[in-house]
Amino acid sequence: MSVLVGRPAPDFTAAAVLGSGEIVDTFNLATAIKGKPAVIFFYPLDFTFVCPSELIAFDHRMEEFTKRGVEVIGVSIDSQFTHNAWRNTPVEKGGIGQVKYTLVADVKHEICKAYDVEHPEAGVAFRGSFLVDKEGQVRHQVVNDLPLGRNVDEMIRMIDALQFHEEHGEVCPAGWSKGEKGMTASTEGVAAYLKDNSAKL
Repeated sequence: MSVLVGRPAPDFTAAAVLGSGEIVDTFNLATAIKGKPAVIFFYPLDFTFVCPSELIAFDHRMEEFTKRGVEVIGVSIDSQFTHNAWRNTPVEKGGIGQVKYTLVADVKHEICKAYDVEHPEAGVAFRGSFLVDKEGQVRHQVVNDLPLGRNVDEMIRMIDALQFHEEHGEVCPAGWSKGEKGMTASTEGVAAYLKDNSAKL
């Protein structure tokens, strides 16, 4: 499996259902996220089991993503029409409701292959999540196997860490959360940080 961290996020153009509910035939990643950070997440299939819990978790945190200026884009191998049907199915009936982010249709499996998250036997995507910075570079990725739901709050923590680093130039030590001190990337900076914080690690 490829590591995309430090590389440009693979671009793609595909049909999608936007957060507004509009169905489009040519959603282009580079155009949609130009100059903005983004989270691109893959999931196996619509109308399945772990997947709706994840998509609803992303939707429940859209205000947090929006406050940070982050675009959220979900991708599976389902068609745009299946995405639309799932959005129009109430949560209490196994649907996801009117989620406020884009769902991309990767019916040819080209996108999950470009991000190297296609399951070798099942032919669906693993639960891959990618954080892309304002320049279009992948800065964080995590890939879960099919039974293991991801932690959306951890993605928000990583966004905060990236934005802290971009703003202050400091690096973020283990377990760093928004509002905590960073670390100067030097021998002296490490020593100063550990002197005050090693017991909490």
